[in-house]
Amino acid sequence: MFKMTITPVNPINQATNEYYLTRQNEMESNVRSYPRKLPLAIAKAQGCRVIDVEGNEYLDCLAGAGTLALGHNHPAVIQAIQDVLASGLPLHTLDLTTPLKDAFTAELLSFFPKDQYRLQFCGPSGADGTEAAIKLAKTYTGRGNVIAFSGGYHGMTHGSLSMTGNLGAKNAVQNLMAGVQFMPYPHEYRCPLGIGGEAGVEALTYYFENFINDVESGVVKPAAVILEAIQGEGGVVTAPIKWLQKIREVTQKQGIVLILDEVQAGFCRSGKMFAFEHAGIEPDIVVMSKAVGGSLPLAVLAIKKEFDAWQPAGHTGTFRGNQLAMATGYVSLKIMREQNLASNAQERGDFLQAELKKLARIYPCIGNVRGRGLMIGIEIVDERQAADRIGAYPADGELAAAIQKACFNNKLLLERGGRGGNVVRILCPLIITQAECEELIERFARSVADALKAVRA
Repeated sequence: MFKMTITPVNPINQATNEYYLTRQNEMESNVRSYPRKLPLAIAKAQGCRVIDVEGNEYLDCLAGAGTLALGHNHPAVIQAIQDVLASGLPLHTLDLTTPLKDAFTAELLSFFPKDQYRLQFCGPSGADGTEAAIKLAKTYTGRGNVIAFSGGYHGMTHGSLSMTGNLGAKNAVQNLMAGVQFMPYPHEYRCPLGIGGEAGVEALTYYFENFINDVESGVVKPAAVILEAIQGEGGVVTAPIKWLQKIREVTQKQGIVLILDEVQAGFCRSGKMFAFEHAGIEPDIVVMSKAVGGSLPLAVLAIKKEFDAWQPAGHTGTFRGNQLAMATGYVSLKIMREQNLASNAQERGDFLQAELKKLARIYPCIGNVRGRGLMIGIEIVDERQAADRIGAYPADGELAAAIQKACFNNKLLLERGGRGGNVVRILCPLIITQAECEELIERFARSVADALKAVRA
């Protein structure tokens, strides 16, 4: 039987982060991103903790960009993998069914209104899911245009990138998918209309409805509207409830497919199973990935039955039958329900936001704290400059980067997002404890002070 032995290339220097990062730099493409901001080589991890090859322990509030809902190596997840390996079940089945797939499908559908949705298994990433959702909307309606929103993120594949707001990756790629119309997304700190507050939300709500209904808008009726109920990479921007409700109302009246991208915000992270539930709406298609696979690659669509317009093999993908991911996803869904992790996310998130807002009174460079549950954004600004017409200070991406670096030095792993990377983001595992939340705040406060000394002293 074949046996693989892993032999360190350089056993003398193998226990340093620098050794592995140098080798990664030599062997991997320039496209890698996280090691540039979080320069460590991970040796092991458990729960909310990561340990590097030098023995340093970090509090992980990145959690695989939200993938690790149960944290690292949850015992139930490890047991599920071991059970599949011992069972003789094939690991790869295309879209052939198995008892495990049947159980996972039934469990996931149980979180949607009974008998109203079907599941479609896609390729293993969220971008694959958004590609499939858009193709289905075009197939169902016979139309070609799509409305997306500024600040949105739907992936890096050709079609999903065309619907993503950030221009960084788009500027280098010509001739992306045609027919994408962007519209403004409400923002509590940086209102795109320069109005702010409830008046800004009212204006944007009216603007969307009028734009869709206006026969002189210049844009033909779209096949779909795609959005995130909480924009993640865009800086943790939460959609106002009345705005979401109006979008649902208008799309339903006009026969436009409403697609909710719940890849990052879904699965209890927002304090509810799905972030759109805060508005009490039912999308036509829901895109799911990240936490749905219980830490392993999986992407799934939930499709209202009347919109399931596919012909057999109308959309395929080799790895849509990942049995290990269905096993880990199944146990993760069970734990989310049985341990009411949505409630834990809400409770811990409320505590974190309250403490961060206290810090904002000490450090005015924290311009805004926002989010839902354990999806929190901390907008870093230059309060020394003049505020705009609605009181928002200019973004300070340099200071935000310094805060992230200081957090790393203080053994706290966080990511940034938003315009110019000026929003520090918290995506803790849903199992984070109160004590760990207090530790997070202590390390973050220390890191803000360290970063201010480094950048502004």
